[in-house]
Amino acid sequence: MTPKTEWPVIDAEPTTVADLYKNYILILAAIPAVFGFIKSSLIGYGAFGIHVRVPIGSGIASAIIAYALTLVLVYVLALIIDALAPSFGGQKNQIQALKVTTYAYTASWIAGIGLIVPALGWLIALAGGIYGIYLLYLGLPVLMKAPQEKAGAYTAVSVIIAVVLGWIIGMVAAGVAGTGAMMSGAALGNLHSSSSVTIDKDGPLGKIQAWGEHMEAAGKKLEAAQKSGDTDAQSQALGAVLGAAMGGGQVEALSPDALKPFVPETLAGLTRTRFSAERKGAMGMQVSEATATYSDGGDHSLHLEISDLGSAKGFLALAGFAAIGNEKQTDHGYEKTYKQNGRLINEKWDSSDNSGEYGIVLGDRFMVKVSGNAASIDQLKAAVASIDLARLEALRNQGVKQG
Repeated sequence: MTPKTEWPVIDAEPTTVADLYKNYILILAAIPAVFGFIKSSLIGYGAFGIHVRVPIGSGIASAIIAYALTLVLVYVLALIIDALAPSFGGQKNQIQALKVTTYAYTASWIAGIGLIVPALGWLIALAGGIYGIYLLYLGLPVLMKAPQEKAGAYTAVSVIIAVVLGWIIGMVAAGVAGTGAMMSGAALGNLHSSSSVTIDKDGPLGKIQAWGEHMEAAGKKLEAAQKSGDTDAQSQALGAVLGAAMGGGQVEALSPDALKPFVPETLAGLTRTRFSAERKGAMGMQVSEATATYSDGGDHSLHLEISDLGSAKGFLALAGFAAIGNEKQTDHGYEKTYKQNGRLINEKWDSSDNSGEYGIVLGDRFMVKVSGNAASIDQLKAAVASIDLARLEALRNQGVKQG
């Protein structure tokens, strides 16, 4: 409640990574996960006379994954804040970076209690997030020794990266039930009582450590761009920072013309009735997508999506070596995520209306998905297989910028 006087106290406190996790992060990070479970599975959601509860098993699984990913996300963001420090006139210190990340998240975690409040819960969560940004703004100059005049920019970049990380990790976690438990186990298993962390270079945290090194290099480029005064160079350098943060570096996504050959005129015997392809970019980062609709002119139609995630491919790579396995059965269908021949696959089928979707990740970068009405899930699988997947996967290193 008094951050201006509390940050100097925190700055002087001796601590370790293990102590921060055991005495603080493990406890407070559980609040939104637990209350989210209570809301979704015990209280439920209601609107317009309809009341829905998430099954207990699914609710528990979601809570565990959310909790595990939070533990990892805090550590990743601390590495990024530490790597960015010199770019904003600050001093690198991993423990101080973990402190400022941890305590800035406090308001957001505590606000997680508001999830059970009908109608107003999202406002409480929003207030916690906004106050967390304010805490970070006050804490960075004290703990990372950044000049006050650069605190706003330092905070803005950190918040943007935190949002992007949270969004992409959440997307991956939504279809990969086993990822969170494995990653959290690796994270907690490697913590010990000193201020350093022993990390398996081939495990998830080994990849996170590599992210930190890439972030440091990108941060130096950003610092040089800021000194040059070149606006375009600064934009590109910031894009490099965001690309490093997402584990994929800077990647120029395929152009719409390059994606078009992978969208056939016919699919599963249906004729293409609509096609679009576009590439979007911001701050040197790009994502491309091609979509098409196929129909027989009657009740049968399929929708094809081919996406190039560009710099976000690093998160798919992280999911690629995680423990993956998720299956859900219902009265009239199923949904499951698994690995096959080194590729991440998600399939879903609903026999009540003969609809479903089948998606596959190629080269930790491209996503190909077919959805819609079909005779069976096998028809959707065959539709995906009819795309030249090997040729698309062979383009996984195209557009990757070195250095």
